[in-house]
Amino acid sequence: MGRRRSPLLTPMRLFGVMLLVGIGLLMHGLRGETAPQPSAAQAFTVPAPSAAPSRGPAVPTLLAAPPPGRTAKPPPPGTRPRSVPVRLRIPAIGVDTPMMNLALGKNGVLEVPPVDSAQLAGWYSRGPAPGEVGAAVVAGHVDTPTGRAVFYRLGALTKGSAIQVTRLDGRTAHFTVDAVEVYPKHSFPSKKVYAGTTVPQLRVITCGGGYTKRTGYLGNLVVYATLKRIA
Repeated sequence: MGRRRSPLLTPMRLFGVMLLVGIGLLMHGLRGETAPQPSAAQAFTVPAPSAAPSRGPAVPTLLAAPPPGRTAKPPPPGTRPRSVPVRLRIPAIGVDTPMMNLALGKNGVLEVPPVDSAQLAGWYSRGPAPGEVGAAVVAGHVDTPTGRAVFYRLGALTKGSAIQVTRLDGRTAHFTVDAVEVYPKHSFPSKKVYAGTTVPQLRVITCGGGYTKRTGYLGNLVVYATLKRIA
């Protein structure tokens, strides 16, 4: 877990706190070496549109639901029923790793894979699964005191790159990267990152934004991706 935490104030404050410092992504850095960071060209050219109510890990009680008296719309073509993700592949940066389920800890902060399993990625299991409508959240370490972790090169990812999530049902959800952005911890855009969506999307998150010995990583790196197909 991170070496510094922000105090937990209210459920809505938690909406932003979860990834500011509490997500548990290690902030140690690597002996004068820091992970790659995305260029401005990899960011959205316009703000990402908001959509349905959030199903993000910071407010798990606010699950997307149709208003009273209305019938839920069927899922978009190409989606499948919920299935647990078991493997994550990002060919452009050499990621090919098993996945584990993540939950919220007692302090309301999203858990991450243990330090001795820093090459694993984790999925927030109370949110949408990859391939379901909504924004599925995946998190992992960028580095540890002993070396690079699973998402060390996440900042080198570019628009159009492929992300593949193999599911327990034997199918693979194929996503395409829409943008890669870095946010300072003091101004993390929780609503933008965790907002519900009308199509299946993916958020892959780790630490980023530069590094200092005193404070650790200065921000969080977020990859936005949209489902293209499930096969």
